[in-house]
Parts: sequence; structure tokens; C-alpha cells
Amino acid sequence: MLSYQHEYHAGNHADVLKHWLLIECVQHLQKKDKPFDYIDTHAGAGLYDLNSKEARKTGESDHGVNKFDLAEQPGLEAYHQLVSEHLGQQRYPGSPMLVKQQLRQGDRAWLFEMHPQTITKLEQSCAKRRSCMVHKEDGFKGLLRLLPTPSRRPLVLIDPSYEIKSDYQTVVKVMSQAYKKSPQAMLLLWYPMVHRATIDQLERDIQDSNMRDVHLFELAVDEDHQQGMTASGIIAVNPPWTLAERFKQVMPAVSEQLAVDGVSRCRYERLTAE
Repeated sequence: MLSYQHEYHAGNHADVLKHWLLIECVQHLQKKDKPFDYIDTHAGAGLYDLNSKEARKTGESDHGVNKFDLAEQPGLEAYHQLVSEHLGQQRYPGSPMLVKQQLRQGDRAWLFEMHPQTITKLEQSCAKRRSCMVHKEDGFKGLLRLLPTPSRRPLVLIDPSYEIKSDYQTVVKVMSQAYKKSPQAMLLLWYPMVHRATIDQLERDIQDSNMRDVHLFELAVDEDHQQGMTASGIIAVNPPWTLAERFKQVMPAVSEQLAVDGVSRCRYERLTAE
């Protein structure tokens, strides 16, 4: 069993980017009355205590979601609305909880988690009969089993820990298979920026794959040469057509607020055409 626990990292700068972008995608899908299916391959616990010994050991939320006033930041209105009540109780919602809060009648969520302690917490926080299903199963296998979904409108978040270095190759293989089964799927791949060469290779592998209409969104809080995770990003397949412009309008100021030196560092690239 892998050792990664998101309790140490909940509410950090990577969560701010990932969850803002996820909410943008959910709200875009909900512009139509037709239901959608959300699939989270590495769901985590769903809800995190920011006062836990794990969270306080790293204090990452102090340099992330709690570092600036979300209410005063233009473009974060939906994100602020969904996290503010939790933050008031010194908690932070993970991606399953954020999506669960937005589900309409007919929308469904499929949450995959393998860690025995984490899945117990996920079941307690997010499981809901007929609308929010929790599975103790390899999320990569679960994703491919579910596609194509009945709604034909799947939104997929792939968010592994990358404890296994081969995950950088595995995610491309799984995404390519998912795309083949459901070319209209909206696929979101999160990645940590620890070694730039690794991400450069990930981008090349994505570009060499069968996937089209692929975009990259990255937010950094420091220069690449520093120790640790200085940035993170989302590689999005079939994202909302409005997302690139929204990112350019909103995230530079957020990056400036989160940066260790007050310097904004955001990056957007279109990796493949439609």
C-alpha cells in the first residue's frame, strides 16, 4: 500500500488551482439540463481537518487557501462559495466533496480510492445512494470500466500521487484508452512540478498520443530550481471553450498572491488542436 496521505497537503497552492479549474468545468457542464457523470480516479478522503497533526506538520494551507482573502479575489466567487463554510470550521473539501456539493438530480459521481483508512473517511463524507458512489478499486481500471457513461457527458479527474515514477507514463496510457472509449470525455490530469524535465516529457507523450483538443494550465509559486513542488498544473482534454480565457483573467493574480516572492507565474499552452 502506498504511503501518500493528502492530509499533509490539503488546501495548498496546488489544490487552489485544481479545485478552481474543476469547479469551472462542472459549472460549464451544468449550463445544460442534461446530467453528467463525474469520475474521480484517486478521490482521497473528501474532507480534511486543517487542525490535524498532519496538516499542521506541513502548514501547507497557510501558504495556499488561507494565505489570501478568497472573497476579495475576482474570479474565485464560485470556489469561495463552495469552500468558505468548510474553512470557517478549519476544514478543507477535496474534489469529491466539491463536486458532491454541486450535483443536481440526475448527475452522478463515481469515487475511487484504495487506501483502507482513506476510503472509510471518503464513505463517511461523500457516499450518497444513487448519486455519489464510492468504490474500493483501482481508479484507472474503474475509469475504463465505466466509459462510456450513460450520460455520454463524463468529467474525469485523474490525480495520482506519482509515488510510482511510472505513473507519468501510466496516466498517458490510461487517458489514451479513455479517450478512445469516450472521445467527448472531459479529462483533467493533475501533475506536480518537481522536475521540469519530467513534465516536458509528459507533455511530449500527450502530444504524441491519440488525444485532441488538449490544453495545459499551470500555476507556480516559485522558480523551478527550488526544492520541492514549486508549481502544479492540469492537462485538460476537451475543456470548456471559455476556460483558457478565464484562466488568463483569474490565475495570474492568484499566482501573485500565493508566490513566495510576490511574482506571478502562470502558464497556458495548447498542446494539441481539435
